[in-house]
Amino acid sequence: MFDFAKDFRIGIIISIIALTTIILGAVTDKVLRYFLYRKLSNKEYDATGFKFLKHLIITVIYILGFAFALIQIPEFRIIGHSFLAGAGVISIVAGLASQQALSNIVSGIFLVIFKPFRINDKITINNFVGTVEDINLRQVVLKDAENNRIIIPNSVISAQIIVNTNMHDTKCCKIIEIGIGYESNVEEALEIMKEEVAKHPLFIDTRTAEDKKQKKQLVTARVVALADSSVTLKVWAWSKNSTDGFVMYCDLLQSIKKRFDEAAIDIPYPQRVITIKK
Repeated sequence: MFDFAKDFRIGIIISIIALTTIILGAVTDKVLRYFLYRKLSNKEYDATGFKFLKHLIITVIYILGFAFALIQIPEFRIIGHSFLAGAGVISIVAGLASQQALSNIVSGIFLVIFKPFRINDKITINNFVGTVEDINLRQVVLKDAENNRIIIPNSVISAQIIVNTNMHDTKCCKIIEIGIGYESNVEEALEIMKEEVAKHPLFIDTRTAEDKKQKKQLVTARVVALADSSVTLKVWAWSKNSTDGFVMYCDLLQSIKKRFDEAAIDIPYPQRVITIKK
């Protein structure tokens, strides 16, 4: 009877601890989310560290709750001889798992401290392109252009080269390269490319005051190569960010092609001249 009462009391205490941990975790999550959304209303506020701290606090709450529940069972510390082999296997598995988990946690802390990217930055890593949606204790979550979620462990990101299109400067330069026929008017083609770029609504002027004073051209277009079948032309078009840059790039391909057709400027197929000797 005494043992039953003791076990019942331990069960009640563990249940109270578990319930308290769950409630405390949920309340903490709601409170931190409330403050996070208030901060996000300010566009200049960086939510990266705050989101990571939220995940860290909630994780600590659950770990402490589990620990307090565990110490209520005195017999748990005693491992019977019959379970030694099984305990050894479990220890090895737990050790391997904890190494990976610890690596992700440490890498996540470094990501938040050194900030190679932040929440809402557009990055490229391992050929995946997406907007950073979340950074937690284990992983970074990216949202790509098709609204998919790309989940990358923190330890993997720490060992990779990252392309960040939003770090310090959001401006984006799109390079449009087109080959025209050798019989076409090169000067006219260059002017058409510059005109189409300059009049696009998403194009921005990146010239400095000194550049304008020296009357530097608004748009730069040049001949960059004499290929086997064409003269290669290139024009540089700037936009305020990569999203506008992609839209502008697509529009300019269409409008330049249309202008070339109207001006009888040929975009040739690959051609080769073959000479047969007798």
